[in-house]
Amino acid sequence: MINRILIRSKVIQIAYSYFLTKDKTVMDAEKELFFSFEKSYELYHLLLTLMVELTDTQAARVEAARMKFLATPEEKNPNMRFVHNRFIEQLRNCNDYKDYHEKKPVTWTNDPEFLRDFSERIVKSDIYKEYMEAPEDSYENDCEFWKKVVKNMFCTDEELLELLEQKSLYWNDDLEIITTFVLKTIKQFSEANGESQALLPMFKDDDDAEFAKELFRNTLLHGDEYRSYIENFIRNWEIERVAFMDIVIMMVAMSEFYKFPSIPTRVTLNEYIELAKSYSTAKSGQFVNGVLNAIADNLKKEGVLTKE
Repeated sequence: MINRILIRSKVIQIAYSYFLTKDKTVMDAEKELFFSFEKSYELYHLLLTLMVELTDTQAARVEAARMKFLATPEEKNPNMRFVHNRFIEQLRNCNDYKDYHEKKPVTWTNDPEFLRDFSERIVKSDIYKEYMEAPEDSYENDCEFWKKVVKNMFCTDEELLELLEQKSLYWNDDLEIITTFVLKTIKQFSEANGESQALLPMFKDDDDAEFAKELFRNTLLHGDEYRSYIENFIRNWEIERVAFMDIVIMMVAMSEFYKFPSIPTRVTLNEYIELAKSYSTAKSGQFVNGVLNAIADNLKKEGVLTKE
């Protein structure tokens, strides 16, 4: 699940903290990096759980309305499509889902008001209306409904964003990318797989975990060397006036230049230029682009960088 885009992002964040404060050993900083990966994976499961608990919240609301003394005909005989969503039932009973919850329970039970409010916002949405009124009642439609909810409501719901920020500082910048993993999970679900349907693992393979460790460790161990090299390419700028995040982003990029000969230079450049746009100032993308391209060209002239 944790792809290289997220790995680079987390490496930059933890490296920035390390170089800014210098109050940790390299080993302690590395532990913090992998703890941040675990928190990202926890958020993935928390968002999966949110779908299940929103369904349960709506089920409780429907049942309460049905039991009212003066219940309307519609309340006595409600449309149960949302409550009986087959994708949600499969997710709830999925072995990978249950195994994670046994090891690390994640839940929204301490946020009942949020669950009620969010489920109400879903019920009032056009997505819900279209789903409930669709002539076809199918597993595919059940999956499609939740894909639309996740895509259109999870990343834009202010209450959800605020609540996640309160729950963990590690999630401040994670929601958008973790939401894409939730969408990928829904797309991969197949009714035929039943309880054996696989969820995304924390890392796709050992190579990605090793990439994270080597990129981070090499950045920290050679940080002063990389920063000194970068300073030679910042013309007409005093180093103190350059955003420190820009410096860290370029240090991590240089670490990738040196440490990973199999990753094309252009891939590295594109990834860190995009990260500069996301994590630093408005002009950082253009600034980092210019400096990193100059550094890459010079490393090639020196014979240090031999990859394309």
